[in-house]
Amino acid sequence: MPHSHVLEPTPARPASLTNRLLDGIERVGNALPDPVTLFVLLCLVVVLGSHWAASTGMSVIKPGTDDVITPVSLLSAATLQQWLVDAPKHFATFPPLATVLVALIGVGVAERSGLLGTVLARIVMCAPRRLMTPIVVLVGIMSNLASDVGYVVVIPLAAMIFASAGRHPLAGLAAAFAGTSAGFSANLLVSTLDPLLGGLTEAAAHLIDPAWQVSALANYYFMAASAIALTAVAWYVTDRIIEPRLPQWQGNAGAADTPRADAASRAAEQRGLRAAGLVALLTTGLLLALWLPEGGILRDPVKGTLLPSPFINGIVVVIMVVFLLPGIAYGLAAGSMRNDRDVARAMGDSLSEMGYYLVMVFFAAQFIALFGQSKLGVLLAVNGAEAISASGLSGMPLLLTFVLFTAAVNLVIGSASAKWALLAPIFVPMLMLLGFTPEATQLAYRIGDSVSNIISPMMVYFPIVLVMAKRYLPEYGLGSLITLMLPYSLAFTLAWSLLMTVWIGLDIPIGPGIAIHLPTTLH
Repeated sequence: MPHSHVLEPTPARPASLTNRLLDGIERVGNALPDPVTLFVLLCLVVVLGSHWAASTGMSVIKPGTDDVITPVSLLSAATLQQWLVDAPKHFATFPPLATVLVALIGVGVAERSGLLGTVLARIVMCAPRRLMTPIVVLVGIMSNLASDVGYVVVIPLAAMIFASAGRHPLAGLAAAFAGTSAGFSANLLVSTLDPLLGGLTEAAAHLIDPAWQVSALANYYFMAASAIALTAVAWYVTDRIIEPRLPQWQGNAGAADTPRADAASRAAEQRGLRAAGLVALLTTGLLLALWLPEGGILRDPVKGTLLPSPFINGIVVVIMVVFLLPGIAYGLAAGSMRNDRDVARAMGDSLSEMGYYLVMVFFAAQFIALFGQSKLGVLLAVNGAEAISASGLSGMPLLLTFVLFTAAVNLVIGSASAKWALLAPIFVPMLMLLGFTPEATQLAYRIGDSVSNIISPMMVYFPIVLVMAKRYLPEYGLGSLITLMLPYSLAFTLAWSLLMTVWIGLDIPIGPGIAIHLPTTLH
């Protein structure tokens, strides 16, 4: 259901340098074509760029190997034939597509039954308004424990919570997006990213020290502290920079989401909440009983571990079930749903709003697939890394340059593990020879890999966040979203780099027993 809203005239903003700069960026960004058209044009740029790179004989040596990487011309007959065959596959296997649509089946039922609206209204009544922003940001940061749950659940719910509290929903969306994506590596707990990057770091460290081992807790102390620091930074940016720039919001999330005020309706809502709470408790208890105990069928079938496991790998279906069953229970108990046809209609209605997103995803998927096939991103990353290696920088200036370089590479190569597989064999040995442990280099990489996520259309969830924003402001464009998130990206880069500089300057362990500097005998 489209969100009803009333936009009051934007109050006059101080003509500060920051506001003038952001307004200029927004005007330029919104002057760009529609995102669908933009992705089509980017496909053409990649095709022509790949042909030029291949015809000039560009090549690089893959770090840590003797393999030669050369660009692939996408203008050849063979690649055109292959694209015609694979284009539907690129669309169908686009990473966020299934995640968003499957989760939306459950979330849509919970929303249209009235459950989400009622719960959000209770949260707004109970939660201190001044703490709403930091709670949303921290929940976004912590959501990375459960795969992509932050993108498909936390971000849209944050927008709804802010709208219910009379605050601009895009401020909530921005705060949650910043925590979920720009704060991707920070967490109070160990996530699946830690062992994934640790394995690549250890392999790169073996080029210097074959006995070196990297723990999954390698960056835990620093990343836990980062979660708190970034929450504070995002709190300030949201309340002092972002929200004052947005038009005044007077509206709600739609009549279906707004709890009704008469006594009979309140009684129905109370029945629905009791039924939904009971079903949610039983569903959650059953899932945890299948996951937590030794021998649980949702543990890893080989290692018996909790993380990774089918439970975590299948978190999207878990999300769907956790929203779907309580949503049905609420609807039946409150009277907003009467039978299975109402449930099926709610599922269909929630997916019917995704038409524009599906069109955008088709062309975005083609662009990302063609860009990867061309090898242009790999060439740019390796050439840039080699330039930094030859620059003569050392110590903290080199580490900070590496953060900025990683943030730039992140604009063209989205996958954290794919980038680190390319960059680790170059930077881990280089910085080991300059006295930094592999774990310290991994830490710097994780900062750069996170902070530019929210301003990169190459980030696979960027299109869905844009669609979420359009639910509240239909005219919202690519430039508007980038401008909305740019202050977070800059603030996170500055604050996180400063925290790293102070941490390293004080020589504080970055993980249990993990030092920053190598013993002098190893470098």
